[in-house]
Amino acid sequence: MQNPTVSFVVPCYKLAHLLPECVNSILGQTYRELEVLIMDDCSPDNTAEVARSFSDSRVRHIRNDPNLGHLRNYNKGMGMCHGKYIWLISADDYLRKPHVLEKYVAVLDGNPRAGYAFCPGFGVLNGRETEILGRYPVRWQRDGIVRGHVLLRKLLYWNFVLAASGLVRRECYDKLGAFPLDMPWAGDWYLWCLFALHYDVAYFAEPMVCYRTHELSMTNKLFKEDVATCCEEDVRIPWMIKQKADEAGFRAVSRDCLNAVADMYARIIATRRYGMSKPSLTLEQFEESLSRHTSNQRERERVRARAYAGVGNEYYWQAETALAKEFYGRALEKDPWMPAVRIKRLLLSLGKSGDYVRKKISASP
Repeated sequence: MQNPTVSFVVPCYKLAHLLPECVNSILGQTYRELEVLIMDDCSPDNTAEVARSFSDSRVRHIRNDPNLGHLRNYNKGMGMCHGKYIWLISADDYLRKPHVLEKYVAVLDGNPRAGYAFCPGFGVLNGRETEILGRYPVRWQRDGIVRGHVLLRKLLYWNFVLAASGLVRRECYDKLGAFPLDMPWAGDWYLWCLFALHYDVAYFAEPMVCYRTHELSMTNKLFKEDVATCCEEDVRIPWMIKQKADEAGFRAVSRDCLNAVADMYARIIATRRYGMSKPSLTLEQFEESLSRHTSNQRERERVRARAYAGVGNEYYWQAETALAKEFYGRALEKDPWMPAVRIKRLLLSLGKSGDYVRKKISASP
Protein backbone atom coordinates (compact mmCIF):
# COMPACT_ATOMS: atom_id res chain seq x y z
CA MET A 1 0.00 0.00 0.00
CA GLN A 2 1.58 3.27 -1.15
CA ASN A 3 -0.28 5.65 1.17
CA PRO A 4 -1.38 3.74 4.27
CA THR A 5 -3.08 5.63 7.06
CA VAL A 6 -1.43 3.52 9.75
CA SER A 7 2.10 2.12 9.94
CA PHE A 8 2.84 -0.73 12.32
CA VAL A 9 6.49 -0.98 13.37
CA VAL A 10 7.17 -4.50 14.67
CA PRO A 11 10.69 -4.83 16.16
CA CYS A 12 11.82 -8.43 16.28
CA TYR A 13 14.87 -10.03 17.85
CA LYS A 14 14.87 -13.74 18.74
CA LEU A 15 11.07 -13.69 18.58
CA ALA A 16 10.37 -15.47 15.30
CA HIS A 17 8.24 -18.07 17.08
CA LEU A 18 5.87 -15.33 18.30
CA LEU A 19 5.91 -13.12 15.21
CA PRO A 20 2.98 -14.82 13.37
CA GLU A 21 0.51 -14.15 16.19
CA CYS A 22 1.49 -10.49 16.27
CA VAL A 23 1.39 -9.86 12.51
CA ASN A 24 -1.79 -11.88 11.93
CA SER A 25 -3.54 -9.88 14.66
CA ILE A 26 -2.69 -6.74 12.65
CA LEU A 27 -3.64 -8.14 9.25
CA GLY A 28 -6.96 -9.31 10.71
CA GLN A 29 -8.04 -5.77 11.66
CA THR A 30 -11.33 -4.48 10.26
CA TYR A 31 -9.49 -1.29 9.30
CA ARG A 32 -7.44 -2.18 6.23
CA GLU A 33 -5.40 0.91 5.25
CA LEU A 34 -2.17 -0.12 6.94
CA GLU A 35 1.38 -1.30 6.44
CA VAL A 36 3.49 -3.59 8.62
CA LEU A 37 7.26 -3.10 8.91
CA ILE A 38 8.94 -6.11 10.50
CA MET A 39 12.17 -4.64 11.88
CA ASP A 40 14.47 -7.64 12.09
CA ASP A 41 17.41 -6.49 14.22
CA CYS A 42 19.87 -9.02 12.78
CA SER A 43 18.06 -11.77 14.67
CA PRO A 44 19.95 -15.11 14.77
CA ASP A 45 16.73 -17.16 14.49
CA ASN A 46 14.47 -17.67 11.45
CA THR A 47 12.80 -14.26 11.62
CA ALA A 48 13.52 -13.63 7.90
CA GLU A 49 11.86 -16.90 6.91
CA VAL A 50 8.77 -16.19 9.01
CA ALA A 51 8.56 -12.63 7.66
CA ARG A 52 8.56 -13.93 4.08
CA SER A 53 5.72 -16.32 4.87
CA PHE A 54 3.06 -13.59 5.03
CA SER A 55 1.27 -13.48 1.68
CA ASP A 56 0.18 -9.87 2.07
CA SER A 57 1.68 -6.96 0.14
CA ARG A 58 1.20 -4.70 3.15
CA VAL A 59 3.97 -6.53 5.03
CA ARG A 60 7.62 -5.47 4.59
CA HIS A 61 10.67 -7.15 6.11
CA ILE A 62 13.64 -4.91 6.93
CA ARG A 63 16.74 -6.65 8.24
CA ASN A 64 19.47 -4.69 10.02
CA ASP A 65 23.09 -5.71 9.65
CA PRO A 66 24.69 -5.23 12.09
CA ASN A 67 22.35 -5.26 15.08
CA LEU A 68 21.27 -1.70 15.99
CA GLY A 69 19.85 -2.26 19.47
CA HIS A 70 16.22 -1.79 20.31
CA LEU A 71 16.03 2.03 20.39
CA ARG A 72 17.82 2.61 17.08
CA ASN A 73 15.72 -0.15 15.57
CA TYR A 74 12.53 1.59 16.75
CA ASN A 75 13.64 4.93 15.35
CA LYS A 76 14.77 3.44 12.04
CA GLY A 77 11.38 1.78 11.62
CA MET A 78 9.50 4.99 12.35
CA GLY A 79 11.69 6.83 9.87
CA MET A 80 10.71 4.36 7.14
CA CYS A 81 6.96 4.63 7.78
CA HIS A 82 4.49 6.17 5.35
CA GLY A 83 1.45 6.39 7.63
CA LYS A 84 -0.27 9.33 9.26
CA TYR A 85 -0.31 7.29 12.48
CA ILE A 86 2.37 4.98 13.87
CA TRP A 87 1.87 1.95 16.11
CA LEU A 88 5.02 0.46 17.63
CA ILE A 89 4.30 -3.06 18.85
CA SER A 90 6.89 -5.68 19.74
CA ALA A 91 6.77 -9.03 17.97
CA ASP A 92 5.87 -10.77 21.22
CA ASP A 93 2.71 -8.70 21.77
CA TYR A 94 -0.49 -8.72 19.72
CA LEU A 95 -3.84 -7.05 19.16
CA ARG A 96 -6.64 -8.76 21.08
CA LYS A 97 -9.62 -7.26 19.25
CA PRO A 98 -10.06 -6.89 15.45
CA HIS A 99 -11.81 -3.52 15.83
CA VAL A 100 -9.17 -1.72 17.90
CA LEU A 101 -7.52 0.01 14.94
CA GLU A 102 -10.85 1.12 13.47
CA LYS A 103 -11.80 2.70 16.82
CA TYR A 104 -8.45 4.40 17.24
CA VAL A 105 -8.35 5.90 13.75
CA ALA A 106 -11.92 7.20 14.00
CA VAL A 107 -11.25 9.06 17.25
CA LEU A 108 -7.87 10.46 16.16
CA ASP A 109 -9.27 11.56 12.80
CA GLY A 110 -12.12 13.30 14.61
CA ASN A 111 -9.93 14.95 17.24
CA PRO A 112 -6.85 16.60 15.69
CA ARG A 113 -5.70 17.84 19.12
CA ALA A 114 -5.31 14.23 20.31
CA GLY A 115 -1.70 13.09 19.93
CA TYR A 116 -2.16 9.42 20.71
CA ALA A 117 -4.67 6.78 21.73
CA PHE A 118 -4.23 3.94 24.19
CA CYS A 119 -6.20 1.28 26.04
CA PRO A 120 -5.66 -1.37 28.71
CA GLY A 121 -4.56 -4.86 27.78
CA PHE A 122 -4.23 -8.31 29.23
CA GLY A 123 -0.93 -9.65 30.40
CA VAL A 124 -0.10 -13.02 28.86
CA LEU A 125 2.03 -15.61 30.65
CA ASN A 126 2.70 -19.05 29.21
CA GLY A 127 -0.01 -18.52 26.61
CA ARG A 128 -2.74 -17.57 29.08
CA GLU A 129 -4.28 -14.17 29.78
CA THR A 130 -3.66 -12.99 33.34
CA GLU A 131 -4.35 -9.53 34.78
CA ILE A 132 -5.52 -6.35 33.08
CA LEU A 133 -2.71 -3.82 32.65
CA GLY A 134 -2.59 -0.18 31.63
CA ARG A 135 -5.84 1.29 32.91
CA TYR A 136 -6.06 5.05 33.17
CA PRO A 137 -6.58 5.41 36.95
CA VAL A 138 -9.01 8.35 36.86
CA ARG A 139 -11.59 7.20 34.33
CA TRP A 140 -10.70 3.59 33.65
CA GLN A 141 -14.30 2.55 32.90
CA ARG A 142 -15.06 5.28 30.33
CA ASP A 143 -13.82 6.10 26.84
CA GLY A 144 -12.99 9.70 26.07
CA ILE A 145 -10.56 12.44 25.14
CA VAL A 146 -8.47 13.47 28.15
CA ARG A 147 -6.79 16.85 28.33
CA GLY A 148 -3.07 16.25 28.04
CA HIS A 149 -2.08 18.13 31.20
CA VAL A 150 -4.77 16.35 33.22
CA LEU A 151 -3.48 12.94 32.17
CA LEU A 152 0.12 14.09 32.66
CA ARG A 153 -0.49 14.85 36.36
CA LYS A 154 -1.00 11.10 36.87
CA LEU A 155 1.43 9.85 34.24
CA LEU A 156 4.37 11.67 35.86
CA TYR A 157 4.09 9.32 38.86
CA TRP A 158 4.06 6.00 37.02
CA ASN A 159 3.76 4.72 33.49
CA PHE A 160 0.27 3.30 33.10
CA VAL A 161 0.30 3.52 29.29
CA LEU A 162 0.81 -0.02 28.03
CA ALA A 163 3.50 0.20 25.34
CA ALA A 164 1.75 -2.32 23.10
CA SER A 165 -1.46 -0.26 23.06
CA GLY A 166 -0.32 3.15 21.78
CA LEU A 167 -1.18 4.57 18.36
CA VAL A 168 0.65 7.88 17.89
CA ARG A 169 0.01 10.71 15.46
CA ARG A 170 3.10 10.90 13.28
CA GLU A 171 3.47 14.64 13.84
CA CYS A 172 4.18 13.97 17.52
CA TYR A 173 7.43 12.24 16.55
CA ASP A 174 8.18 14.75 13.79
CA LYS A 175 7.74 17.81 16.04
CA LEU A 176 8.86 16.51 19.45
CA GLY A 177 11.33 13.73 18.69
CA ALA A 178 11.70 9.97 18.63
CA PHE A 179 13.11 7.63 21.28
CA PRO A 180 16.08 9.20 23.13
CA LEU A 181 19.01 6.83 22.71
CA ASP A 182 20.22 7.32 26.30
CA MET A 183 16.96 6.03 27.80
CA PRO A 184 16.85 2.27 27.11
CA TRP A 185 14.53 1.55 30.05
CA ALA A 186 11.94 4.32 30.14
CA GLY A 187 12.04 5.97 26.72
CA ASP A 188 8.42 5.13 26.01
CA TRP A 189 7.30 6.62 29.34
CA TYR A 190 9.19 9.81 28.54
CA LEU A 191 7.50 10.08 25.13
CA TRP A 192 3.99 9.47 26.54
CA CYS A 193 4.64 12.31 28.99
CA LEU A 194 6.17 14.60 26.36
CA PHE A 195 3.29 14.09 23.94
CA ALA A 196 0.74 14.68 26.73
CA LEU A 197 2.50 17.96 27.52
CA HIS A 198 1.58 19.25 24.05
CA TYR A 199 -1.44 17.18 22.96
CA ASP A 200 -4.64 15.70 24.35
CA VAL A 201 -4.94 11.92 24.63
CA ALA A 202 -7.65 9.45 23.59
CA TYR A 203 -8.43 6.63 26.03
CA PHE A 204 -10.46 3.49 25.44
CA ALA A 205 -11.56 1.45 28.46
CA GLU A 206 -11.87 -1.91 26.68
CA PRO A 207 -8.74 -4.13 26.94
CA MET A 208 -7.91 -4.58 23.25
CA VAL A 209 -4.26 -5.69 23.24
CA CYS A 210 -2.12 -8.36 24.86
CA TYR A 211 1.28 -7.84 26.46
CA ARG A 212 3.38 -10.95 26.83
CA THR A 213 5.60 -11.59 29.87
CA HIS A 214 8.56 -13.94 29.32
CA GLU A 215 12.33 -14.19 29.75
CA LEU A 216 13.11 -12.71 26.32
CA SER A 217 10.96 -9.59 26.78
CA MET A 218 12.85 -6.29 26.61
CA THR A 219 11.52 -5.26 30.04
CA ASN A 220 12.94 -8.37 31.72
CA LYS A 221 16.23 -8.04 29.85
CA LEU A 222 16.81 -4.42 30.92
CA PHE A 223 15.64 -5.14 34.45
CA LYS A 224 18.29 -7.81 34.93
CA GLU A 225 21.16 -6.05 33.16
CA ASP A 226 21.29 -2.67 34.90
CA VAL A 227 18.98 -1.79 37.78
CA ALA A 228 20.91 1.43 38.46
CA THR A 229 20.10 2.67 34.96
CA CYS A 230 16.42 1.90 35.47
CA CYS A 231 16.48 3.90 38.71
CA GLU A 232 18.24 6.88 37.15
CA GLU A 233 15.87 7.01 34.16
CA ASP A 234 12.80 6.97 36.40
CA VAL A 235 14.19 10.03 38.20
CA ARG A 236 15.20 11.78 34.99
CA ILE A 237 11.76 11.70 33.40
CA PRO A 238 9.96 14.27 35.61
CA TRP A 239 13.08 16.45 35.53
CA MET A 240 13.15 16.35 31.72
CA ILE A 241 9.43 17.04 31.40
CA LYS A 242 9.83 19.95 33.82
CA GLN A 243 12.48 21.47 31.54
CA LYS A 244 10.14 21.08 28.54
CA ALA A 245 7.27 22.59 30.54
CA ASP A 246 9.44 25.56 31.54
CA GLU A 247 10.43 26.12 27.92
CA ALA A 248 6.76 26.09 26.88
CA GLY A 249 5.66 28.34 29.76
CA PHE A 250 3.51 25.69 31.50
CA ARG A 251 4.12 26.76 35.10
CA ALA A 252 1.50 24.53 36.71
CA VAL A 253 2.96 21.46 34.98
CA SER A 254 6.44 22.52 36.11
CA ARG A 255 5.27 22.48 39.76
CA ASP A 256 3.61 19.09 39.20
CA CYS A 257 6.95 17.77 37.93
CA LEU A 258 8.74 18.84 41.12
CA ASN A 259 6.16 17.02 43.23
CA ALA A 260 6.44 13.94 41.01
CA VAL A 261 10.22 13.83 41.19
CA ALA A 262 10.09 14.15 44.99
CA ASP A 263 7.67 11.21 45.09
CA MET A 264 9.98 9.17 42.85
CA TYR A 265 13.00 9.91 45.02
CA ALA A 266 11.04 8.86 48.11
CA ARG A 267 9.99 5.55 46.60
CA ILE A 268 13.52 4.74 45.46
CA ILE A 269 15.11 5.76 48.79
CA ALA A 270 12.72 3.93 51.10
CA THR A 271 11.48 0.87 49.21
CA ARG A 272 12.90 -2.26 47.61
CA ARG A 273 12.05 -0.95 44.17
CA TYR A 274 13.03 -3.11 41.17
CA GLY A 275 13.10 -6.20 43.39
CA MET A 276 16.40 -5.32 45.05
CA SER A 277 17.37 -6.59 48.48
CA LYS A 278 17.97 -3.03 49.68
CA PRO A 279 16.77 0.46 48.67
CA SER A 280 18.12 1.63 45.31
CA LEU A 281 19.22 5.15 46.32
CA THR A 282 21.16 6.36 49.37
CA LEU A 283 20.69 9.84 50.80
CA GLU A 284 24.13 10.78 49.48
CA GLN A 285 23.15 9.64 45.98
CA PHE A 286 19.88 11.55 46.35
CA GLU A 287 21.79 14.77 47.08
CA GLU A 288 24.14 14.16 44.14
CA SER A 289 21.19 13.57 41.81
CA LEU A 290 19.42 16.67 43.09
CA SER A 291 22.53 18.80 42.46
CA ARG A 292 22.94 17.36 38.99
CA HIS A 293 19.38 18.05 37.89
CA THR A 294 18.82 21.58 39.24
CA SER A 295 20.90 24.58 40.32
CA ASN A 296 17.82 26.40 41.66
CA GLN A 297 18.03 26.45 45.48
CA ARG A 298 14.28 26.95 45.95
CA GLU A 299 13.55 23.94 43.78
CA ARG A 300 16.07 21.84 45.70
CA GLU A 301 14.53 22.74 49.05
CA ARG A 302 11.03 22.04 47.76
CA VAL A 303 12.05 18.63 46.41
CA ARG A 304 14.04 17.77 49.56
CA ALA A 305 11.11 18.59 51.85
CA ARG A 306 8.61 16.59 49.81
CA ALA A 307 10.99 13.70 49.24
CA TYR A 308 11.65 13.44 52.98
CA ALA A 309 7.89 13.56 53.63
CA GLY A 310 7.41 10.78 51.08
CA VAL A 311 10.15 8.70 52.69
CA GLY A 312 8.34 9.19 56.00
CA ASN A 313 5.14 7.88 54.45
CA GLU A 314 6.90 4.84 52.99
CA TYR A 315 8.49 3.99 56.33
CA TYR A 316 5.18 4.48 58.14
CA TRP A 317 3.44 1.87 55.97
CA GLN A 318 6.41 -0.45 56.51
CA ALA A 319 5.80 -0.07 60.29
CA GLU A 320 9.20 1.63 60.69
CA THR A 321 7.72 4.31 62.94
CA ALA A 322 11.00 5.70 64.29
CA LEU A 323 12.31 6.27 60.77
CA ALA A 324 8.98 7.71 59.68
CA LYS A 325 9.06 10.23 62.53
CA GLU A 326 12.68 11.13 61.74
CA PHE A 327 11.94 11.88 58.09
CA TYR A 328 8.77 13.82 58.86
CA GLY A 329 10.99 15.95 61.11
CA ARG A 330 13.52 16.42 58.31
CA ALA A 331 10.74 17.45 55.95
CA LEU A 332 9.42 20.08 58.37
CA GLU A 333 12.91 21.49 58.86
CA LYS A 334 13.06 22.15 55.13
CA ASP A 335 9.49 23.40 54.84
CA PRO A 336 7.49 24.09 58.04
CA TRP A 337 4.38 24.93 55.99
CA MET A 338 3.26 21.36 55.37
CA PRO A 339 0.28 20.83 57.70
CA ALA A 340 -0.38 17.25 56.54
CA VAL A 341 3.17 16.23 57.49
CA ARG A 342 2.87 17.98 60.86
CA ILE A 343 -0.37 16.10 61.59
CA LYS A 344 1.17 12.75 60.59
CA ARG A 345 4.13 13.38 62.91
CA LEU A 346 1.75 14.29 65.74
CA LEU A 347 -0.28 11.12 65.19
CA LEU A 348 2.90 9.06 65.36
CA SER A 349 3.68 10.51 68.77
CA LEU A 350 0.26 9.34 70.02
CA GLY A 351 1.13 5.67 69.52
CA LYS A 352 -1.66 3.16 68.81
CA SER A 353 -4.46 5.70 69.06
CA GLY A 354 -2.76 7.95 66.51
CA ASP A 355 -2.13 4.95 64.28
CA TYR A 356 -5.82 4.05 64.45
CA VAL A 357 -6.88 7.59 63.49
CA ARG A 358 -4.48 7.72 60.54
CA LYS A 359 -5.59 4.39 59.15
CA LYS A 360 -9.24 5.40 59.46
CA ILE A 361 -8.50 8.63 57.58
CA SER A 362 -6.58 6.74 54.88
CA ALA A 363 -9.41 4.24 54.45
CA SER A 364 -12.11 6.88 54.03
CA PRO A 365 -13.22 7.64 50.45
